[in-house]
Amino acid sequence: MGSCARKRQLLLLALVLQPWNPCLGADAEKPSSNPTDKLLVITVATKESDGFHRFMQSAKYFNYTVKVLGRGEEWKGGDRFNSIGGGQKVRLMKEVMEHYANQEDLVVLFTECFSVIFAGGPEEVLKKFQKSNHKVVFAADGILWPDKRLADKYPIVHIGKRYLNSGGFIGYAPYINRIVQQWNLQDNDDDQLFYTKVYIDPLKREAINITLDHKCKIFQTLNGAVDEVVLKFENGKARAKNVFYETLPVAINGNGPTKILLNYFGNYVPNAWTQDNGCTLCELDTTDLSAVDVHPNVTIGVFIEQPTPFLPRFLDILLTLDYPKEALKLFVHNREVYHEKNIKAFFDKAKHEISTIKIVGPEENISQAEARNMGMDFCRQDENCDYYFSVDADVVLTNPKTLKILIEQNRNIIAPLVTRHGKLWSNFWGSLSPDGYYARSEDYVDIVQGNRVGIWNVPYMANVYLIKGKTLRSEMNERNYFVRDKLDPDMALCRNAREMDVFMYISNRHEFGRLLSTANYNTSHYNNDLWQIFENPVDWKEKYINRDYSKIFTENIVEQPCPDVFWFPIFSEKACDELVEEMEHYGQWSGGKHHDSRISGGYENVPTDDIHMKQIDLENVWLHFIREFIAPVTLKVFAGYYTKGFALLNFVVKYSPERQRSLRPHHDASTFTINIALNNVGEDFQGGGCKFLRYNCSIESPRKGWSFMHPGRLTHLHEGLPVKNGTRYIAVSFIDP
Repeated sequence: MGSCARKRQLLLLALVLQPWNPCLGADAEKPSSNPTDKLLVITVATKESDGFHRFMQSAKYFNYTVKVLGRGEEWKGGDRFNSIGGGQKVRLMKEVMEHYANQEDLVVLFTECFSVIFAGGPEEVLKKFQKSNHKVVFAADGILWPDKRLADKYPIVHIGKRYLNSGGFIGYAPYINRIVQQWNLQDNDDDQLFYTKVYIDPLKREAINITLDHKCKIFQTLNGAVDEVVLKFENGKARAKNVFYETLPVAINGNGPTKILLNYFGNYVPNAWTQDNGCTLCELDTTDLSAVDVHPNVTIGVFIEQPTPFLPRFLDILLTLDYPKEALKLFVHNREVYHEKNIKAFFDKAKHEISTIKIVGPEENISQAEARNMGMDFCRQDENCDYYFSVDADVVLTNPKTLKILIEQNRNIIAPLVTRHGKLWSNFWGSLSPDGYYARSEDYVDIVQGNRVGIWNVPYMANVYLIKGKTLRSEMNERNYFVRDKLDPDMALCRNAREMDVFMYISNRHEFGRLLSTANYNTSHYNNDLWQIFENPVDWKEKYINRDYSKIFTENIVEQPCPDVFWFPIFSEKACDELVEEMEHYGQWSGGKHHDSRISGGYENVPTDDIHMKQIDLENVWLHFIREFIAPVTLKVFAGYYTKGFALLNFVVKYSPERQRSLRPHHDASTFTINIALNNVGEDFQGGGCKFLRYNCSIESPRKGWSFMHPGRLTHLHEGLPVKNGTRYIAVSFIDP
């Protein structure tokens, strides 16, 4: 075709599209600059989701003028999670653009809103658009959708992305109007296919002067470009950068399966968190509970889904939350017969403080998913329930203000960060693998370790979280949120929330608590928490070590009642009681006989009526206790001596008038010995004590939970003084034999 004929054809096409205006011709000279008030952002939102509010917040930050279409309309553009559809957006654009058809100096930027954030301002957009030297610029994509058969019809691109993406485009109003006025399809037809057919038609492309943003200078679609885009901190601000093209896109679109990556960027961009200022949005739209007379009503869902250590303490913590008890209701699911005694004891206390308590026990035989659905329904079906606080039994909330803090953050779903002591294991995932399981985000370690502090939009959270009641009755009004394919209940909930565009946040702005390890909890003993020193050392110490233990090193509370005999607090009351209970439950006391098959050689010269730690499988725990808690005291009182923390003989002795009243003078087979009193003189027994013969020094009133430490050989010949009545228990170790 000759050049003159081609120009005539283009002219005729332009006349068909819109009455000709020489100021709007393909060759018309564009103004050298545009004031930002001549840029209008248009988006479509038939509902206001968390994604929409994030988009509007980013637009507000840069002072964009935004026009929202479709408010109050029913969405008929197809399944939002299936990329086919979206024609309703074009129809709405067609209607609104008629009003701007003659505003030739108005630049219109259309963008999605549920999956888009702005990373730059209007001035930057206009500058980049003007440099394109085209009237309309569409976002470019490396993936062709929805009709791959159209690939050959696209213009060849030597550098950059080749295919059109309809999630973002910018152009002069009359030219965009020309495009959308061609729409004559249905709301559920595909918008991207429509725009694609306009673009791949050479005559229309040239007449309207359309191009694609091949190098992502304005628009960045993340689908298929995950490896191209990274988070950069430049000049104190966060920015998403395309490292393939060395560009800084302005509108970031988490299209397709990349919304999780967009959420990651949204934690920083445009200015949500910076290295200089930290979290800049944490105080946005918060609630101040100190300013209200009546606190919101909260239903607490408690889930005991496996045998769990330290459960009585967990239940007690619920009653010590800093929150009005009259505003609380409880739903408790206990799946374990083993814990029924704990639940009964808790109910007997809690019923006097909390008026409504529903308990679903193991006799109901319901699944974990069904139990969690029931708990959520307990709030969802109560119009007065303002919040639902779900907490699993493996969560140790050390901050009594946790509930208030979470409510004040005013998020639809928010969880407090809890971690396992000394590990990177936490109750959230920063990213997901392609198959929907755990993946570590770039900032995960910094968040867990508190190097980055704020409120973080995450794809998965579990164990403990707060959900608004109105969210349960609106976006999440369907009941079965904890069942999805073959996913576990928490993963099912999070996937459903993500698809409903309900953001899940994790807060590490405060210390909230920690997670217990439950995987190796053996319930075959009488007091099973005693064995948790390896799995849950912090909780073991909190329960079993005397609260004054640390004062040994800070306030010098160690006493010396006899020469080189040191006396200090070591065990809590609970430790003493449970150790005695464990031994009595085992019941196989030696009887104080000389012949003893438990020891090397089978003969004990100075026998006691005892049970060895090894007999109840507590030996490893006890030796670890010696290394962790006795060895530091040894170094303090026996300066310069470094114990190996090893003992062949570790046992609990039982003195009573009926069996063995006392013990004759002897030396211990040790470098030094510890002797811990496990019950109270004057209450549990009369008499007893220890006499060091060389110094003629007796200790007749040992304190429960306190230990003697003294040399074992040569200098400290000693005897056990007679018990007059009752039963005396002591725990003994011959250390460094």
